[in-house]
Amino acid sequence: MKENSGSFSIKNWSVDDRPREKLLSKGKDSLSDAELIAILIGSGSRNESAVQLSKRILASVDNHLSELGKLNISQLSKFKGIGEAKAISIIAALELGRRRRGEEALQKLKIKSSQHVFELMQPQIGELSHEEFWIIYLNNSNTVLQTLQLSKGGITGTLVDVRLVLKQALELNATAMILAHNHPSGTLVASEADKEITQKIKNAASGMDIKLLDHLIVTEKSYFSFADEGLL
Repeated sequence: MKENSGSFSIKNWSVDDRPREKLLSKGKDSLSDAELIAILIGSGSRNESAVQLSKRILASVDNHLSELGKLNISQLSKFKGIGEAKAISIIAALELGRRRRGEEALQKLKIKSSQHVFELMQPQIGELSHEEFWIIYLNNSNTVLQTLQLSKGGITGTLVDVRLVLKQALELNATAMILAHNHPSGTLVASEADKEITQKIKNAASGMDIKLLDHLIVTEKSYFSFADEGLL
């Protein structure tokens, strides 16, 4: 019985079917998403290979890696063959991918439009299940100096410390700022609280000759720009 239980381990597959060997011989681009996940989890269950299990997991999220990245340990562990350790491996790998996208956007980004802001912030907050409020500090060439999380869980004037916003801007010698927060519901409508905090920060920054260029509401696939809509 023990021998059969290991028959679906990757080490027992033919060489042509082993994703690790395929990566070595043909390169990472030759592997499907399921094969890459199979490498992470190493083995499937008694009656299912790692690749088959990975395909089943992907099918549950319509083969979208962004949706897979939203699953927690408990949700992943519901799949037979996925224990806590394998679930953690999947979550960690997808989180690294998300952070990499954010770093790449930050390194190359000079803000020229609201679309550029979206490209920077979507990997950071676009897929979260809770609200976060961020600020982007810029120099006089509109190059990003820093992104900073100001609050988590909602947007109200009491959750955003305007003094901290301006203190950081002065320390960075920033000449402009952009606000960004996400709407997990996917709605692209500015609330009264959104408008109030935008105006509050704009007025405070103006007194120090720091411009507030925009405020973006970010969702997974799109955004709402205060500047584009004439609300600044």
